[in-house]
Amino acid sequence: MIKNYLKTAWRNLAKSKGYSAINIGGLAVGMAVVMLIGLWVYDELTFNTYHKNYDRIAQVMQHANFNGKIGTQTANPALMGPELRAKYGSDFKYVVQASWNFNPLLSIGDKRINQEGIYFEKDAPDMLSLHMLKGSRAGLHDPHSILLSASAAEALFGDEDPMGKTITLDRSQQVKVTGVYDDLPSNSSFANVKVILPWSLWLIQNPWASQMEQPWSSNFSQTFVQITEKGDMESISSKIKNVKMDNVRDEDQKAEWVVFLQPMSKWNLYNEFRNGVNTGGGIRYVRLFGLIGGFVLILACINFMNLATARSEKQAKEVGIRKTVGSHRWQLIGRFFAESYITVLIAFVLSLLLVVLFLPAFNEVAGKKIGLPWLNPIFWTASLVFVFITGLLAGSYPAFYLSSFQPLKVLKGTFKVGRFASVPRRVLVVIQFTVSVMLIIGTIIVYQQIQHAKARPVGYTKNGLVNLSFQNELRKHFEAFRTELKNSGAIEEMAGAVPVTGVWNSNGGFEWEGKDPDLATDFPNNSVSYDFGKTIQWKIKAGRDFSRDMATDSSAFIINESAARFMGLEDPVGKTIRQGDDRFTVIGVVDDILQESPFFPVRPTFYHLDTYDAMVNIVLRLNPKQNPSQSINTIENIWKKYVDDVPFEYSFVDEAFGDKFKTEERIGKLSSYFAVLAIFISCLGLFGMASFVAEQRTKEIGIRKVLGASVANLLRLLSKEFVLLVTISCIIAVPVAWYYLGQWLSNYDYRVEISWLVFIAAAVLALIITLFTVGFQAIKAATANPVTSLRNE
Repeated sequence: MIKNYLKTAWRNLAKSKGYSAINIGGLAVGMAVVMLIGLWVYDELTFNTYHKNYDRIAQVMQHANFNGKIGTQTANPALMGPELRAKYGSDFKYVVQASWNFNPLLSIGDKRINQEGIYFEKDAPDMLSLHMLKGSRAGLHDPHSILLSASAAEALFGDEDPMGKTITLDRSQQVKVTGVYDDLPSNSSFANVKVILPWSLWLIQNPWASQMEQPWSSNFSQTFVQITEKGDMESISSKIKNVKMDNVRDEDQKAEWVVFLQPMSKWNLYNEFRNGVNTGGGIRYVRLFGLIGGFVLILACINFMNLATARSEKQAKEVGIRKTVGSHRWQLIGRFFAESYITVLIAFVLSLLLVVLFLPAFNEVAGKKIGLPWLNPIFWTASLVFVFITGLLAGSYPAFYLSSFQPLKVLKGTFKVGRFASVPRRVLVVIQFTVSVMLIIGTIIVYQQIQHAKARPVGYTKNGLVNLSFQNELRKHFEAFRTELKNSGAIEEMAGAVPVTGVWNSNGGFEWEGKDPDLATDFPNNSVSYDFGKTIQWKIKAGRDFSRDMATDSSAFIINESAARFMGLEDPVGKTIRQGDDRFTVIGVVDDILQESPFFPVRPTFYHLDTYDAMVNIVLRLNPKQNPSQSINTIENIWKKYVDDVPFEYSFVDEAFGDKFKTEERIGKLSSYFAVLAIFISCLGLFGMASFVAEQRTKEIGIRKVLGASVANLLRLLSKEFVLLVTISCIIAVPVAWYYLGQWLSNYDYRVEISWLVFIAAAVLALIITLFTVGFQAIKAATANPVTSLRNE
């Protein structure tokens, strides 16, 4: 019986090649989209699960009330780890203090490479369950040791055994290779870490960290912990909440510090905090694309349902004969499900080919390194379940609908599908285009939001700015380097600073006239050299720039407009700002410079002159009259005169600024691709439906043409129902899209206003697509020779 079902189903598919191609093609595209989204979602949901103890690992974080708002930070005092071990040691298996990621220069002989690294306390390899290829996890016990990832070891040593070899770190420190670990997967928070150095070495290199008068007031390191097997994350987090308040001086207690644990399982998808509350993060995109994947699959299934039921009159005789010769309804249901599952299986094979073909491009857009897990039994189990659900979803309505026909009416020739038989098909078409129109609107709004933020004033001229790393040799010969570059004609100006596109340091404890004594403050405080403002071309609103002719500028501040507003200073130039025993005079006010997220307000910010040792970056303004490539070559040649043993690396500020939009641009691109595919699938179904309607009404069209109907009249006749359905879809899609897009935009302080023109544009686009899709079949039917359709009448 099953063999008979399969044979009949295959014959039906082969007999109606056009409809089969539409069904299989639509399902294949839909299933490929679902598989790509499924792989992406799985990658996101399994983030950090490579680390065996990830459900018990956490990062120590802090809430603090600064500038009237509760902020959340990952930076901690260096004493946080020792304090947790001393007072709460029974709650933790490991407590690990760490630096921030950095890019050390590793040298061995004549070979020099930069690799991303981090300083960790000795228990980090055990906590992160590193897979050691050589050596052991105890490799960080010696302060002058180093652990290399497999890729870093290969880059440095090739096929040689690196164990015990000595590497020069940043041209000054000798360290010995004590272990090689397997590179961490791309969906680990530490994936980019290729070099691990001991925290004890960092303390040796930075003796100031152990000599601070107020060590609890400075947050410059990270703290990671692993709780005990029986420990509870929430209860331990609650227990340690006052660990900082118990140690800071009275004036720092104004910030109301709250220490808490952020579990590793939440680092990737729940990493956003607003006013001290975890508001989610990447999880919203996981849910969004999960919904899109489900919708796209439903669209493809709808095509199958619609075309199967629309052709019901052609299959009615088969149902009647089978019932007459004794077939039960459940047997007929099985026969139609067989056709459904054959279609789905063929579509699944095609979808695998599509995934293999487009996965590299998908990875590039999504910023992932996902591969198809061919050897993973979970993948194949999920695929079987996926095929089963898809076949059930696509085949259920046609199977139950077609098997319900009465054999007597069918065989007597009096069977008609009924005036309401097409209602479910119309509803399904409305659902299809409602989803498609919502995706069109969403794509437009995401694009507008990105462009809105990109068009935001940044407070300086970012084009033509270049960043260089500030090497020690250049600190010693900064003025000579600057003069030679300017004389070469390659640059207009140069200054030392922190990166223009990020905040590297913030300070508190500031006082000024009229300040609320109970207000805790924390402002970005940027170290810059003379000519910084001239280099980046900031806009001075009041006062003046730093000047070499003014010795008092060593104790001066230039503040931004947000700082002037926040401090309530109507005429800030000449005002005094105090920090402990230090006094600073405000000499100028500049436009807000956008250093952080382009979607949020600029924070009150200070700029002050500092020594070159306090700066990590050199910013150059290229000469606009000279070819940029020629200027870069000139800069490199002059660089090598001063720094001959460090690779010349540079970056453009406008590119670094563009990186701030990566997440939104990635979401926008993926949404637009999925929207196009959803429309394509919907149009496939529409095309098939239009073909069937035109075929059904062939004789009617012939009669109308004989009676004088024009092509335009016939086009309107065949298109009006589909246009009406798409119009209804637009009416439904608009308020739903408006609500959910409004919710998404509420995550950004700096956001675009949703214009009704967007909804009109999406509706017009949907209608144009509909007319093109249906119009092709309508014109084909309208221009056919009526003699052909009427000669048998």
